[in-house]
Amino acid sequence: MPIFSVASKRLAILGAAASALSGCDLTWEKPELASPPPPQFREAKTKSSLPIPAGADFAAKFGSRELTAVVASAVGDNLDIAAAVARIREADSQARVSSATLWPTIGMQDIVRTTATPGTTTVTSSSSGGINLSGSSTSSGFTTRHYGFFQLGLTASYEIDFWGKNEDASLAARLLANASRFDRDVVEIGTVASVLNAYLQVVAAQDRIRIARNNVKLAAEVFAAINARVEVGTATALDQAQQETVLAQQRAAIPPLELTLRQTRNNLAVLLGRPPESFDVKGGSLTSLTFPKVTPGLPSEVLLRRPDVAEAEAKLASQEFSVLQARAAFFPSITLTGTYGLQSALLQNLLRPEAIAWQIGGQLAQPLLDGYNLQGQYELQKGKYAELAALYKKQILTALGDVENALIAIRENKRRVDLQAQATDASRRALEAANARLREGTIDIVTLSTTEVAYFTNQDTLVQARLAYYQAAVSLYQALGGGWSPTTRGEEVSRAEAAYNSDKGPWP
Repeated sequence: MPIFSVASKRLAILGAAASALSGCDLTWEKPELASPPPPQFREAKTKSSLPIPAGADFAAKFGSRELTAVVASAVGDNLDIAAAVARIREADSQARVSSATLWPTIGMQDIVRTTATPGTTTVTSSSSGGINLSGSSTSSGFTTRHYGFFQLGLTASYEIDFWGKNEDASLAARLLANASRFDRDVVEIGTVASVLNAYLQVVAAQDRIRIARNNVKLAAEVFAAINARVEVGTATALDQAQQETVLAQQRAAIPPLELTLRQTRNNLAVLLGRPPESFDVKGGSLTSLTFPKVTPGLPSEVLLRRPDVAEAEAKLASQEFSVLQARAAFFPSITLTGTYGLQSALLQNLLRPEAIAWQIGGQLAQPLLDGYNLQGQYELQKGKYAELAALYKKQILTALGDVENALIAIRENKRRVDLQAQATDASRRALEAANARLREGTIDIVTLSTTEVAYFTNQDTLVQARLAYYQAAVSLYQALGGGWSPTTRGEEVSRAEAAYNSDKGPWP
């Protein structure tokens, strides 16, 4: 992504001045940024597409009104999002602070002062007293004197930003204010994804609990049938113990599922900014949800729709101005100062025209020897830029990798759900046949127990496969930017500019 052209112009100006005004090496070769993205994704040969729906609009694609309402509530009440909004205010304020040096400073300096000078600090001589040859003086020679001073005035100072040092600091902070808004969007998308995943886990846990309780019922019926056979001598105590083991295992599977359900509900409450004691969800079943179909679009579009990529770019652009600011510090600074006001030793004369006093001056400061402090600061900022450039390139690759991984997860989990459904259906038919043979008395208990466990396991595995399938859709939502777009970016930048230019009060 291109960096502001003003930064490139500033580089040229400072580079030309470097050889004339400083003996330090102020050259800077910026690291190369990322190469153009691939034309298409490997896992989806698609064309250009619109951005994915955002927040509650995406949640509505699952076909659950409760889920849609939960996501909408999280966007409004989540505390991580609230903290991110607070960081925006911090960044806006810091931008205002960093831009203060672009303006002159004007202050009021009013003084009311009375000074008493003791007579013992002055040497006087008179006919009635003075200093004698022995060094003593008469008491009549000491006179306390009073001096008054009154001033009404203004002071002003202004640093001429000839090298752009102050402007660079302002632009760097304002770009970080943009980055804070992009960070807020990253937090919101991550929060929505967490809420979706937590709700899906709640629904999956409910499915698994229902299956486990039904399995307990089936195992208990088989156990009762075996007990009846033991009574008539057609089954052994070993057969009875084996089926009792299966029944106990199914009962033991329920507490961990209840634990997952309740803890996930609590986690969901925290995501919504509510105490767990006052929050609950009805839930339902994964089979009642609709899988949201999403078109990923092109890689270049994804990079423009990822707020984390925009955040990394804004931080990189900000750091470039920080490098320029550190380099401009090598050159002279010119500061203008001035005072204007009224001064008088007597209050009654303070408003007379003759009491007007003013002063204007200029100051030129040029660093000569500072123990390589400025050089170290300059190298530090260049190092930070190189770090952010590497992180920016990594963020681009991460964004593309996230989409590819999500597409793979959707495709492979869909296959897993289909195959696992077949396995579950086959194991159900096997268990029905085994129960029929049990009633006929023609099956051994080992085969029956094996068939039961296979069916119970396949049912639970199918629910977990469906959960992974739906969560892959959530991962794709997050990978595609969660509804963010270049339009959103423009709106965020406009809000940052408005925040910078608003609420300045009567002063600049």
